[in-house]
Amino acid sequence: MTELLYLLWTFFKIGACTFGGGYAMVELVKEQVTANGWMEMQEVLDFIAISESTPGPIAINMATYVGFNVAGLPGAFMATAGVVLPSLIVIMIIARFYKKFIVNSYVAGAMRGLRPAAIALIAAAMISFAAEVFLPVGFSVGNFLTFEMLFSVITLGLCLFLVYKKAKPHYILLLSAMCGLLWGSIQNIFM
Repeated sequence: MTELLYLLWTFFKIGACTFGGGYAMVELVKEQVTANGWMEMQEVLDFIAISESTPGPIAINMATYVGFNVAGLPGAFMATAGVVLPSLIVIMIIARFYKKFIVNSYVAGAMRGLRPAAIALIAAAMISFAAEVFLPVGFSVGNFLTFEMLFSVITLGLCLFLVYKKAKPHYILLLSAMCGLLWGSIQNIFM
């Protein structure tokens, strides 16, 4: 029971301390999950990919996945409830006092200040995960001269090109999954 309450509390704190949506909380989830020993870094990267490629908000998908991984179905419920409750509480308060909030200069100022922070949190998560994916053993020239790095950079380039061309997200996910299958096949054949 204490593990379930701890999951609820952990994800409640994550949900309460995150502004800017699910991507802004990725870094917080990563820190908490690894600090509590619930998952290794490679598992975290995999579950972020799974959370992003399944339907629904990434924050709820991440919480549900971690909770299920830690304590089964009750854990999934508690972690999901924890990450959703802060937003639910805040939205209910805002809905109640919307007309007063919308014209309040302090609230408007706070929102202007939170927007750059949300972007910074999203950028920090992106940089952190890019380092884990592209430089898992640290920075060295040798890391950049591998076939695996070349393949990853080509896959990233193709995905960025599709984003630039405004391709639908499922095409980008499909392309990256196909590239991953190709890489796995190459490894099985030649390595």
